[in-house]
Amino acid sequence: MKKALFLSIIMLAAAIAAHAQQGQVAAMRGKVPDSYNFWLYAPNEYYDYPNDLFPVVIFMHGQSLCGNDMNRSRRYGVLDALDMGLHLEALVITPQNPGGSWKPEKIDRILEWVFDNYRADRCKVYVIGMSLGGYGTLDFVGTYPHKVAAAMALCGGCSLRDLQPLGDLPLWILHGTADRAIPISESKKVVSALQEDDNDHLLRYDWLTGASHGRLARIFYLKQVYDWFFQHDKQRNPHEVNRDYSITLDDMADAYRMLNTRGGSITTVGHLDP
Repeated sequence: MKKALFLSIIMLAAAIAAHAQQGQVAAMRGKVPDSYNFWLYAPNEYYDYPNDLFPVVIFMHGQSLCGNDMNRSRRYGVLDALDMGLHLEALVITPQNPGGSWKPEKIDRILEWVFDNYRADRCKVYVIGMSLGGYGTLDFVGTYPHKVAAAMALCGGCSLRDLQPLGDLPLWILHGTADRAIPISESKKVVSALQEDDNDHLLRYDWLTGASHGRLARIFYLKQVYDWFFQHDKQRNPHEVNRDYSITLDDMADAYRMLNTRGGSITTVGHLDP
């Protein structure tokens, strides 16, 4: 009797653990020539529905996570949010920049490799980045606007000479007014350039009063960010930007509370089956 009860408890614990696990993530080192090492996450649904294509979310980190220790790139951002209980039915690419500015062509090589090897939906690619990754986001989507369904850039800027391609896709720019690391003027330059050319019909922007540079990292943990992303699809014509979602300072304050405590909701594996 006691043995049967013990086995039942073990089975229940295993079932709970399996339910908590939302997907798998693997380190892709040297997979793509002349590019970055990256993490690739696949949700359980990817294997449950083998005939479906899945959206792709690309996360580009800030300077503090640069280096060659890939675990650094999981300290905050989309993968960390998944570890805390966020659920996304999407493939997630988290490249690690060893240092210096992000190179759009290197991100594109990773994206094309994922298209070639996984069931990724070319019409549902979303890019989000913060700080140095905010620059990387705008540099990438400004270079390859035809490949991205929607993008969000946090407390960054753009180093491209021609900013007008940024008007070709739904784009949401956010910056804190108390940012001392990267001044809000960097984001305002992008907004002004699009407005001056009457090219801002797909643009959203928010200046978050009193928000510091680091505070915007909480945005990665908000479900409405990804809900907003998934409202956009490259197949829709004409393209429109969804304005039904908002991100406030109160949302950011509640960001961590809205997720479960850390409990290993994604599993790191040595190999991720395509």
